[in-house]
Amino acid sequence: MPKTPHIAGHEGHLTDLQRELIDRAARLGRERFAPRALSIDREAVFPFDNYADLREHGLLAIGVPREYGGLGADFATYVMVAAEIGRHCGATALTWNMHVCSTLWAGFIADSLDMTAEQRRSHERHRAIHFERIVKHGKVYAQPFSEGGGAAAGKAPFGTLATRVDGGYLVSGKKIFASLAGAADYYGVLCTLDVPGATQRDAMYLAVPADAPGVRVFGEWDPLGMRGTVSRNLEFNQVFVPQEALLMPEGLYYQAASRFPHMFATLSPTYMGLGQAAYDFTVSYLRGEVPGTPPVKRRMYPTKQMAVAEMRIKLEQTRALFLQNARDARVDPDRDTRMRLLAAHYTIMENANDLARLAIRTCGGQSMLKSLPLERIYRDSRCGSLMLPWTAEICVDRLGRECLYESGERDEVIEP
Repeated sequence: MPKTPHIAGHEGHLTDLQRELIDRAARLGRERFAPRALSIDREAVFPFDNYADLREHGLLAIGVPREYGGLGADFATYVMVAAEIGRHCGATALTWNMHVCSTLWAGFIADSLDMTAEQRRSHERHRAIHFERIVKHGKVYAQPFSEGGGAAAGKAPFGTLATRVDGGYLVSGKKIFASLAGAADYYGVLCTLDVPGATQRDAMYLAVPADAPGVRVFGEWDPLGMRGTVSRNLEFNQVFVPQEALLMPEGLYYQAASRFPHMFATLSPTYMGLGQAAYDFTVSYLRGEVPGTPPVKRRMYPTKQMAVAEMRIKLEQTRALFLQNARDARVDPDRDTRMRLLAAHYTIMENANDLARLAIRTCGGQSMLKSLPLERIYRDSRCGSLMLPWTAEICVDRLGRECLYESGERDEVIEP
């Protein structure tokens, strides 16, 4: 069996930490996550056993800075490891992203933003509490985002409100498609500070304990794909959280969203991994090397060879943008970098499903069987371009405007 392509392309440019963490994720993926993926998908249950493995191998703390006991991964390191996990179980990678983002946003992303001295001191106190929960106690943080309106896309304030009270805040609202609902220990809730005339600038990021009075998980979960994310609904009814629940100081989320746009590009690594998995399966199947199937080779047909070549070209195009995007991540990226970010996110999400489509067409009827992973990869990969805050349509809309308009430019309104 030929060696499958490394998720990062060539290994020579990787740091020692990157190489070690990707290898760690690959071993877990092959030996544990992939064998469990069928039952997780079929039963639409959360991958608790996979999280026990992530906890045991230190990967819950991948984004926690080293001074707080974590692995201190930067953006590029994290997204490559996430893609490797997505290669073996999409639902595990996607939910793990929600957890890790809590540490990235409170960690190096917050460090790159402007704060007053008092804000920075209070942030250090607060994030030390959150990081200790993860590093020492293995706690899991979720990141419920969507509400069904324009807030998740950045078009309106979050409808979930946080009202200042003595010692902290009262949180009230509802989230939909809340990955890890019922599985996380804390929900990192994006909400709006309840003040007169509140705007997006008043967004807040609060860690709400899952067992706090007033928190309710409800609704069924039986979707097309990403079934193991168990993204049910969450309701917060006058939930009290103390001041230390702040994952970012008041007002800092808006600054982060404006100045560090790559913070919203951490969903796409899962789909980079799924695209790679579709290619891996196709090669193994055509070589007659898929476990549990007859060892029949189908690689000698020119039509199959041409199809695999097309897949490899699309895979490498996707990987090139994925890796460039990983290297680009920084505070205050220039206009071209922001446009390339949108192009990369769109390309990864769309190409993942196109690779799965090509794989099914190339491998034929056997690939549709639920006993094989390809039909699950197809269903999981179809979900990527639908995910907020950057759906495929939002990416194209923003990219088109950015290509054609300089800042502040407007067109004269033409009356019909």
